[in-house]
Amino acid sequence: MGTVEIRLAADRDEPGVLAALAGLFSEDPGTRDPTVSQDWPRLQGPSAAAAWRADGSRLVLAAADGDTVVGMLTGYLTEPSDYRPVRVAVLHSLYVQPAHRDAGVGTRLVGAFRSWARERRADRMSVTAYAANADAIRFYQRHGFTPRELELDGRPAARPAVLAKQKRRT
Repeated sequence: MGTVEIRLAADRDEPGVLAALAGLFSEDPGTRDPTVSQDWPRLQGPSAAAAWRADGSRLVLAAADGDTVVGMLTGYLTEPSDYRPVRVAVLHSLYVQPAHRDAGVGTRLVGAFRSWARERRADRMSVTAYAANADAIRFYQRHGFTPRELELDGRPAARPAVLAKQKRRT
């Protein structure tokens, strides 16, 4: 393992960034959220990655050990609105290959994200993590993120029998 460089992702990094994205999907929503398509990185990832790199309000970072991408971070900036009158830098996704974890790569990616947010005059930063991913929550809290809201998930109630009968008659 050599020195890991944190850099803006370039075209040459796309295969590694997409592999990291697939790793993230496999480990995080793949084990915690059955509503997320595990095919998304393969089917939509290439066009999304190119669009992200071309969008000035988005950030795609690659953590590279030589020519090998060992991690990535994506983020974007939201502008103030009537609802939330502050500019927010959103850390959208972060992944470090298992062999490079606990070596400071994630911390350096978050540091680069923080610098990017500061340069764009973001008022706040935010990140979303699965409630069951205690490691991610601890990691983000060590880097200054604090809980703000909790999203709860559920299934709609069963259809009332009367409505089901009416639907069958029509």
